[in-house]
Amino acid sequence: MNTKLIEIARRIKSLREILEISEEEVCTKTDISLEDYRAIEAGTKDFSATFIIKLAEIFNVDTTDLLTGKSPTLSTFALSRKGEGLSMIRRKGFEYKNLAYNFKNKNAEPFYVTAPYLTEEQNKPIALSTHEGQEFDYIISGSLKVQINDRIEILTAGDNIFYDSSNGHGMIAVAGKPCEFLAIVIKKY
Repeated sequence: MNTKLIEIARRIKSLREILEISEEEVCTKTDISLEDYRAIEAGTKDFSATFIIKLAEIFNVDTTDLLTGKSPTLSTFALSRKGEGLSMIRRKGFEYKNLAYNFKNKNAEPFYVTAPYLTEEQNKPIALSTHEGQEFDYIISGSLKVQINDRIEILTAGDNIFYDSSNGHGMIAVAGKPCEFLAIVIKKY
């Protein structure tokens, strides 16, 4: 049993109840089923980075509040050294490291992402998600197949893509190895 996941689930449920927001309202605003949401609150189902970003907006808190139970405190600058950041392992092994988790009132969420190469995903449709705002992805190493609505692009080291993230988007590592990239999710105001 994943104790970190259960701790996050408890924080999510507690905040939702304190704010008197129904499960159904959360489901509508995060685009997930009631069954999946209840499993997340029970700590038996993992969630995506997109879900936690949307949930933080609904609850009017920082993603760090949900993930750690502590509010960010820095306001002048936040520094992350190589290999540092608040880790989140999501979506079949995708590892996200929030590089500014301890900076409060952020206008963007910067993530260092490692996408695993998974053979079983190579010939399947890419799962798409949406969230408010915009996103910038910069490829550091490996290759990433990115889909925005019906358009598919293959990005390699040094390539980048910027898009309106309210459009369906998804990505998988290709070319037989993991892909590392910088993802900056910019909030909509």
